[in-house]
Amino acid sequence: MSNLIDRFEYTADREEFFDYCLWEYTPVVPSRNKFRSINLLFHSFDLAGVDQRLFALVQVIREGIGISRTVWGIKQVGEDIRWEFYFYDYRRRDRERSISRLLDILRPFVPCAIQADEHLHYFMFSIDVNDDLVLGARDLDEIHMYLGNVGSTVSSGICYSLSRQSTRLENFYFFFDAKMQRQEIIDKIACSAFLDSERVDINRILWPELQNCRLIVVANKQRNDCIYFSRITVDQLLFFLKQMHYRRELVSFVEENRSMLDHLQYDVGFDYRMEEGELKILKSGYYGVF
Repeated sequence: MSNLIDRFEYTADREEFFDYCLWEYTPVVPSRNKFRSINLLFHSFDLAGVDQRLFALVQVIREGIGISRTVWGIKQVGEDIRWEFYFYDYRRRDRERSISRLLDILRPFVPCAIQADEHLHYFMFSIDVNDDLVLGARDLDEIHMYLGNVGSTVSSGICYSLSRQSTRLENFYFFFDAKMQRQEIIDKIACSAFLDSERVDINRILWPELQNCRLIVVANKQRNDCIYFSRITVDQLLFFLKQMHYRRELVSFVEENRSMLDHLQYDVGFDYRMEEGELKILKSGYYGVF
């Protein structure tokens, strides 16, 4: 634990804060000399016992992309903890934080045979990271690329999977104002191939405890749907982690350091579908930046 404490980072006077869309926000309480959200990521690394090269990978990315320009996601699938890193540049074709640039940054450490077409209008991409990647047991063989969904009546995005062999459609995302568009959110959740809204209480998906957030995102994926709650409080994060049965150590870390984390706003989400007439949660995640 002593090595982990040495890694902890603290906020400065002119700190910038971003949500999982890399949109800036103002802290909800005074923020000086409190935890950066990267401490949650590092704690999850330490808990999972990852190779030290995964910590080093974070530093390499920061040196090449900048501080507070990468979004991390901690995912829970069954008993497993997984991680995904997200990179944004809303200037699209005029982007600086591109797939090609990241691959150049990672090339000495992570082989990747994917060739990105930088003429495409993508504004975001992500990669899955784990021990196998940094230890050389696997190449970076998939990148998730996000484009705008022109013509949608709300802000919307489309995700594609890029590999060396092909480009494959993955997911659609729809962004709603949590306060102003509640009925549209309900309608979007109900309009699903994976959910019988007459058999499942909508509040089991649109959690009342998290509805007073900034944005709610509903996603349609290939095998399930997904909902995200953006800009929630630390207490709402704790509620989410407990409801989703995250490992006790992850929950305890937030509880014990609540006063060092209460300035931040958080983003959470979960994948779901009906199986044999019952609602099943397939995966969940929470997000921050480094």
